[in-house]
Amino acid sequence: MENTSLAANPLLDLTQPPRFGAILPEHVGPALEQVLAENRRALENLLAAGVLRTWDSFAQPIEDMRERLVRMWSPVSHLHAVMDSEPLRAAYNAGLPKITDYFTELAQDERLYAGYKSIAANPEFSKLTQAQKKIIENTLRDFRLAGAELPPMEKARFKQLQQEIAALHSKFTENVLDATQAWDLRLSDEKDLAGLPETARAMARQGAQEKNLEGWRFTLEGPSYIGFMTYADNRERRRQMYEAFTTRASDQGPTAGKWDNGELIVRLLKLRRESAQLLGFANYAEYALQTRMAKTVPEVMDFLNDFTARARPAARKDFDELKCFARETHGVEQLEVWDIAYYSEKLQQAKYYFSQEDVRPYFPETRVVPGVFEVVGRLYGLKITEVKGVEVWHPDVRFYEIRDSAGEVRGRFYMDLYARANKRGGAWMDECINRKRTAAGVQVPVAYLVCNFSPPVEGRPALFTHDEVTTLFHEFGHGLHHMLTRVDYVGVAGINGVAWDAVELPSQFMENWCWEREALDLIAGHYQSGAKIPADLYAKMIAAKNFQSGMQFVRQLEFSLFDMRLHSGYDPESGKSVQQVLDEVRSEVAVMIPPAFNRFQNGFSHIFAGGYAAGYYSYKWAEGLSADAFSKFEDRGVFDRATGLEFLQNILEQGGSREPMELFVQFRGRAPKIDALLRHSGLTV
Repeated sequence: MENTSLAANPLLDLTQPPRFGAILPEHVGPALEQVLAENRRALENLLAAGVLRTWDSFAQPIEDMRERLVRMWSPVSHLHAVMDSEPLRAAYNAGLPKITDYFTELAQDERLYAGYKSIAANPEFSKLTQAQKKIIENTLRDFRLAGAELPPMEKARFKQLQQEIAALHSKFTENVLDATQAWDLRLSDEKDLAGLPETARAMARQGAQEKNLEGWRFTLEGPSYIGFMTYADNRERRRQMYEAFTTRASDQGPTAGKWDNGELIVRLLKLRRESAQLLGFANYAEYALQTRMAKTVPEVMDFLNDFTARARPAARKDFDELKCFARETHGVEQLEVWDIAYYSEKLQQAKYYFSQEDVRPYFPETRVVPGVFEVVGRLYGLKITEVKGVEVWHPDVRFYEIRDSAGEVRGRFYMDLYARANKRGGAWMDECINRKRTAAGVQVPVAYLVCNFSPPVEGRPALFTHDEVTTLFHEFGHGLHHMLTRVDYVGVAGINGVAWDAVELPSQFMENWCWEREALDLIAGHYQSGAKIPADLYAKMIAAKNFQSGMQFVRQLEFSLFDMRLHSGYDPESGKSVQQVLDEVRSEVAVMIPPAFNRFQNGFSHIFAGGYAAGYYSYKWAEGLSADAFSKFEDRGVFDRATGLEFLQNILEQGGSREPMELFVQFRGRAPKIDALLRHSGLTV
């Protein structure tokens, strides 16, 4: 087959960022087989050598083997998320169990386990760097959590479970993507567009043209769906959109049964529970919390219940106000779920004379992206510039480089901002290349920054909502955590080795600048005139900041409680359904119960395909840390360079080399408090 020779295989070229222009699905299998075979040979040679187990002779070579495999697989996994196709999907799914096998084999290898224990027991261990010690400690913990101490038969079963779990994660994602792309709303009568702003109409018009259709085409991708649900006057069409979105990959709705994740979810929960119990844990949540800041299920539940008690009265008040408004001003006696976004927008406009559409013209991509870079430059003394000539996976993708005040290249990143077909929904940062020190010098970290924003339409630059700007800042915060690390060992460099409930700290921290006048003047400027956001519009925006914050708060708590109950107290063999668990949570937390056809869980990729199983609470947990961290800037000035450098040096540069609580206390000078989060959320009296 053409272009499959190993010598020409671009996935085996690790001397530079991936050659995306050359990577084909048929490259995946041969490249993976070669790297796995080479790693296994190198490992056996290492174990057979009988050398004294030290960092240099044992741990570092194993780190290097792991990194080579991750480097080779990273562009494959990335392309599967952003440019999916049937051949690529097939290649990815064929390779995934082989990778899962390999890492499970390593994690259960008693010879490796003994080698790491030998390093930890050696008096020379005390002379290792903090990062090296942390890697050894994490690795010993991970051996135990991967079944290294299990009897042979149970080891084999644990390995089998990990294989199937990985395959189910992939299938869940694919089902959501396929179901999302399978349905659209095609409109030919302009009357059906009543209420929609021109930006939404133009995007729908462009969407139709791309499919050689007349009229307007609305999809279940974020920008299209949110815009329609927020502004479309036609109530029946909103219901239609809502039903299609909330029944994706389920047994309900317009694509019922075609990509149903229902049975997959139950199977996944069974496998997670069994894998945890094999290791001696009562449930999967206990197992997952072994690597988190929060250490026990009761600790997490107390945290969530405390916030629920604080937020639910505010949420009820928000909802009562909305119902009253819809009834008194629009004659709506029975508010439905598909009315919430629509009448909330109307209420916000009536109450604060403010809409997201009012500020959208002030957030063109051409101003926002350089503005983000300027904010980061002022905080940390960094300069970010675009690098041309780098191979990318789509014409919309850009590549950038970060240099510090001394001219050192600290990181590089790809930025892929727009929603499109065959691209997974949501927004994320992922690792392309990790920092490490080699004989040739420092390997510069590279990140992927991916969003699904409204694209440019009809000759205008992409115009973002303020929510989209906030998302960009969020993901850029993750990227900075990955790229600005000073740790020289991959295992704890950047976000690696960071407790999952602390990994959102740098991302949520960055969101704060989206609300500060001084920062907004850098990131906002009218796409036609360049004018800053007028003072009166900014005042309205700030006044509306905590609009329905109670409702938003309890929605996140609903997701977190659902996740934690599924993974702690729920027994898939009990006869109770996943839907019943969700219904119980909603009865305790939600201020409005969705219709019976709603299958939110079937598209909940965070916990059924991402890394947030028994960990969705992390968003609120880290939000408390980030608000408290930002309060130091509130005291000293939002662009205070000294405080910025303290955050850089104590949080961003440290990666996972030390415990997150230790790092936070070092930056803040004390243990974290929730006061700032309550204040920022408008939940204080």
